[in-house]
Amino acid sequence: MKKQVRSNIVPLLVIALLILGGQETDLLAQDIRTERVSFQKGTNGATIEGTIRGDETVDYLLNVRSGQYMNVSMATNNGANYFNIMEPGEEYVAVFNGSVSENQFEGTTAKSGDYRIRVYLMRSAARRGEQANYRLEMNVSGSGNSGNAGTSGDATVAGTNFNATGNIPCSMGKGEPTRNCPFGVVRRGNGDADVQVTLSNGIVRFIYFQNGQAVGYDRSQADPGEFRASKESDMYIIHIGSERYEIPEAVIYGG
Repeated sequence: MKKQVRSNIVPLLVIALLILGGQETDLLAQDIRTERVSFQKGTNGATIEGTIRGDETVDYLLNVRSGQYMNVSMATNNGANYFNIMEPGEEYVAVFNGSVSENQFEGTTAKSGDYRIRVYLMRSAARRGEQANYRLEMNVSGSGNSGNAGTSGDATVAGTNFNATGNIPCSMGKGEPTRNCPFGVVRRGNGDADVQVTLSNGIVRFIYFQNGQAVGYDRSQADPGEFRASKESDMYIIHIGSERYEIPEAVIYGG
């Protein structure tokens, strides 16, 4: 009886090893195109529009420092089109799997180096030769864990990467009361800064300043509409759609 059991197990093990070996060979032989992502000067993000068909795969390399806030999202016309994220040094072990968590990643990076954002089609769709047209948005904010935040020389608030934290007046929309919203700022010097504001509904806004001017915000979050900025005395008045923010000049320059 024992001999019969062993004689059945051995062929099954051989078959299993052949199957696993075939899958590994298929994965390693897969054609993965690699593209380096770089942000235009003065911006904290990039948007890429692309197309893949069948078993085509694209790795977008994004250099990030540990402790930075990374937001990656993808819109696609094919429900089998996803992206994974691999930490520096990894080629196949993902810290984020779009097919499990949907195509929206937000989080703080644990390592410094090139993160791989891998865009692909699920195996069944790839075998059918399906095509996917996608729009991939990548945003990175914060200075990371490389000493003082930014290049302003300011000290950081203990336990954070921010040069200052506190509350600013904000309103969620027309008819909504003005309330205090928590903020953190990373100053880069010469009027350049990233201001992170957390709204009462949990949405996080990043408002970007260059040369003392408010120039934009992180559009990878739910996009509420047009960005407008003005200044009254020492107060920046920021409108993002119907949202309104009041940011004192001292937040940007310190003091």
